[in-house]
Amino acid sequence: MKAALSQGQSGDTVVLRYFSRGCASGALPTRAVETAEAPVLWLSGGTPVKSPSVAGRFVREVPLEERFTQPREPIDRTWTGEGVLILGRPGRAHSIWLFWDNGRFTGWYVQLEDPWRPFRLGFDTRDHVLDIWIPSDGSWRWKDEQELDVAVDVGAVTPQEAAAFRAEGERVIAEWAFPTGWEDWRADPAWALPSVPEDWNA
Repeated sequence: MKAALSQGQSGDTVVLRYFSRGCASGALPTRAVETAEAPVLWLSGGTPVKSPSVAGRFVREVPLEERFTQPREPIDRTWTGEGVLILGRPGRAHSIWLFWDNGRFTGWYVQLEDPWRPFRLGFDTRDHVLDIWIPSDGSWRWKDEQELDVAVDVGAVTPQEAAAFRAEGERVIAEWAFPTGWEDWRADPAWALPSVPEDWNA
C-alpha cells in the first residue's frame, strides 16, 4: 500500500473502488491528503461518484433480500454533505471516516470492509455490510445489523464471515483510536472536485 501511494502527492486523485460478487460496483474519486504509509483521502461534497445500484435503483432503495441476491451495477450520483475524510488502515479490515456538519465535527464512521488492495488508480475493497457509528460524544452503536442478518440468511455472507466482521468491529472499539488527530483538519479550498476516470473499471 505504501508503494502505491508513494508515486502520488497530496492533492492527487485517488479512486476508492468497491467490489460486489467480484465485479466493481462503485467508485469514489478522492484527493490524497497524505501519502504516507497510512493513506488519508478527502471525499468532498459535490463530487461525482459511482454508486452501487440494483436494476437502476440505489441500493438503499431496494428491499433487503434483493440487495444481496441481485447483481449490482454502478450508476452516477453526487456525493452530498460537507465531505468525508477517510483514514486508511493498512492491513486492517476497516477504514475510519470523519464527518462534519456546518463546520462542526460530528463523529466517526467505522467502515468495515476488506483491507485495501492497491490498483493503478487507487485502492480496491469490498463492503462488509456491518458498520459502527461513533458520535463526537464518544458513545457508539452498530449500524446495519439487520442487513447483515439478511445477507447471511440469503447466503451472500457466510456465518463465519459475519462473525469475523463483528470481531473486527469489536477490536476497533477495544483499541479506541479516537480522537484520531484529524478532527480539526480542513480541506485545501484550492482543490477542484475530482472525477471518476473513464477507465476506472478497465
